[in-house]
Amino acid sequence: MKDNLWELLPARRQVGLRRLEAPGPDDAALARILHAAAQAPDHGLLRPWRFVLIPQGRRADLGAAFEEALARRDPGADAAARAAAREKAQHAPCLLVAILVDAPATPIPTAEKLVSLGCAVQNMLLAAQALGLGSGLASGGALDTPGMRRLLRLEAHEQAVCFIGLGTAAVTKPPRERPQPEQFFSSL
Repeated sequence: MKDNLWELLPARRQVGLRRLEAPGPDDAALARILHAAAQAPDHGLLRPWRFVLIPQGRRADLGAAFEEALARRDPGADAAARAAAREKAQHAPCLLVAILVDAPATPIPTAEKLVSLGCAVQNMLLAAQALGLGSGLASGGALDTPGMRRLLRLEAHEQAVCFIGLGTAAVTKPPRERPQPEQFFSSL
């Protein structure tokens, strides 16, 4: 386990969800990861986000939502494409969905709520790294389809933003070159 932030940050890698395998986090590790999310900045104490676990017993339902999204996008999709869409639901031993809760009657702008969600997600990714787990994010058009909204029981003011996969990285990637501060920092 890495406790030093300066070692933890550059060690974190995006792992594609199909490259995450068992074991995933146990209940205690998942609880620690979720506690890390709770440390995110939250102007107005709105908690403008929530996370939904897709357990193994519901992966077929997620696969059906992926297949339905494909059929809406491409009505002529063949059986192989439909099977591949369903199979995406089986990636990563632990799969969560990050949801933006954008309650309309609040004075906090949507962009700020989204930043809070992003901070919660980053805290989760770093916590997973500290626990020795691999993690990755995935998104796509299926997140905002009627079938996915039904499956996740989203309210009108909620939006599924991304999937978070947690598990053991099947392949360890070498570090990629990161930007230097002078490439993104300036002063007035």
